[in-house]
Amino acid sequence: MSKPHAAPHVSPKKDWMVTPVGAGRVTRLVVLGIVGVITLFILVAPLAVILSSAFAQGVGVFLRNLGDTGTLHAMWLTTITALIVVPVNIVFGLAAAWTVSKFEFPGRTLLIALIELPYSISPIVAGVAYLFVYGTQGLFGPLLDALGLKVMFALPGIVLASMFVTAPYVARELIPLMQVQGTDEEEAAVTLGAGGFATFLRVTLPNIRWAVLYGAILCNARVLGEFGAVSVVSGNVRGQTTTLPLQIELLYQDYNVAGAFAAATTLTAVALLTILLKIVLERLAADEHPAS
Repeated sequence: MSKPHAAPHVSPKKDWMVTPVGAGRVTRLVVLGIVGVITLFILVAPLAVILSSAFAQGVGVFLRNLGDTGTLHAMWLTTITALIVVPVNIVFGLAAAWTVSKFEFPGRTLLIALIELPYSISPIVAGVAYLFVYGTQGLFGPLLDALGLKVMFALPGIVLASMFVTAPYVARELIPLMQVQGTDEEEAAVTLGAGGFATFLRVTLPNIRWAVLYGAILCNARVLGEFGAVSVVSGNVRGQTTTLPLQIELLYQDYNVAGAFAAATTLTAVALLTILLKIVLERLAADEHPAS
């Protein structure tokens, strides 16, 4: 009789193979402590100072500071800039992402690098560059002057600078997503007789709409808070070309601390609203595409 085969010996798993990294009590406490301290001193403390300083003299003074003519004009100018820049960047982001993800062509890598360029260039450098291009003594300055068009130290310059610093936001949300999705669905729609525009509206856009909205929210928050590039191209003319971040600086320089913090509270509220919208969008997207 043949001997039965012995069951293979299975060595017990080592603890390091089954224990998640950082599962130890001491490690958790250390990591949580580091995160808590950094969050407290870097994020929570400044926000607390802004809110407490804004309301230090009472709600009435806070509302009066928000109703200041210069602050209201700055809010209006900032809002107008965002209403122009965000839609333009949505269109640019869609076009750039479509081009990069759906087509292969020479210079594709260079185009991606150019889209991401504003991430690595200082906004102040970008503002100075615009002065050399569109300023009175710039490349197109004489032509613009002859046509009676004023770009620098006016709304167009603020819009251009804001568009530069926010150009990558929508595109970078869309490009990775559209690259993963590929072109199969669009090709199937074209095969069934759909035109290019109909394919985009009925196939592509529904698949990327959450990324578009997320990119638009980030772009809007960046426009509202931009300081460096706008401070150069606007000339920071009090009551004329001061956006809300610039108005905060002017108020602080005037030793109007309560007014400065009241205006800063507005930007802080926008930041918190941006975070809230981001969370809502992420949950809506997760509910629509639950993990398998």
